[in-house]
Amino acid sequence: MDESRQESGSNVMPWENLPDPELLKWRICDLKVRIEGSPIESRVQKLYDDLAARGLSFRPPCYLATEWLTPDRIPAVGVPFYLAHPRLQRLEKSMMLEAEGEKEEECMKLLRHETGHAINYAYKLFRKTRWRELFGPMSMDYDPHSYVMKPYSRQFVIHLADNYAQVHPDEDFAETFALWLTPGVDWRLKYKGWAALKKLEYVDHIMAEIADRAPTVRGGPRYWSASRTRSTLETYYRRKQKEFGEGYKGFYDPILLKLFSREPASKNSVRAHRFLSSYRKELVTTISRWSRIPKYSVHELIKRLSSRARDLNLYLREDETTALFSVGVCINSLLLVERSDYGESET
Repeated sequence: MDESRQESGSNVMPWENLPDPELLKWRICDLKVRIEGSPIESRVQKLYDDLAARGLSFRPPCYLATEWLTPDRIPAVGVPFYLAHPRLQRLEKSMMLEAEGEKEEECMKLLRHETGHAINYAYKLFRKTRWRELFGPMSMDYDPHSYVMKPYSRQFVIHLADNYAQVHPDEDFAETFALWLTPGVDWRLKYKGWAALKKLEYVDHIMAEIADRAPTVRGGPRYWSASRTRSTLETYYRRKQKEFGEGYKGFYDPILLKLFSREPASKNSVRAHRFLSSYRKELVTTISRWSRIPKYSVHELIKRLSSRARDLNLYLREDETTALFSVGVCINSLLLVERSDYGESET
């Protein structure tokens, strides 16, 4: 049982019924949330069951962190603290418009992915010659928020919805492992004829090789642990919103002037900023789902576009349905281009 619950003699955490402004004053370390007894506990156990079903003795230790992560070269999985309590999930959605990993299916995908990193580090698989031949060098630079997706490439498996295997060799392996680990997936049939099949076959081979072997690397510091994070929730979300909101910058006037008009087509012409504001929720949900860009980032870009459209006094130049389609395509393209700082070639 959680210490806070024990001290109060109640099943209610002392902060869970507070309104958002008061809850935001709490330090993350003082929330004293734990995996044990939380919705995460059964999901971690399900992960361990998946590993056992594959004959693997490896069990990555999981801990609550400030985000989804596996620290570099440390075989441990960090799970966002907000998933440990429904009230914190609601706050996350209130502040960031979504709570990544809230649904069990998505959570299991992320747990399997992070376990791919953990097992890679635990057994130093990235040092093997065949690993480097198939996935590439671990020394390659990369930014997980800036990469060019090739949705139709057959060089990579498709596990997370954002083609995340294409970011970096480490992510490529983690995604390949996660797919291999997923129960009920006939990966040999699904990826028949794909270059990615060689990677899956390698994972199948190397997992059989290390199945009962003790890890080379054990333990390590729990970076970004929630239990040691002294920032208040307010500070945490201020930083997070700044990171997500400022991730996509640009000069929007040329785009806005292509989408909208400086002159009203009629007396009933709709103001562009009001149009963008009224359809913001639909645009955010749709664009985020297809581009896999965080909802908060899409939300902030639309806010800036709306504000600039108001400053320029712009109007719709077409009916709302047609305009909605044009705006959606344009914003999606803008976000994808702005997050792609470099190109890469198919191998």
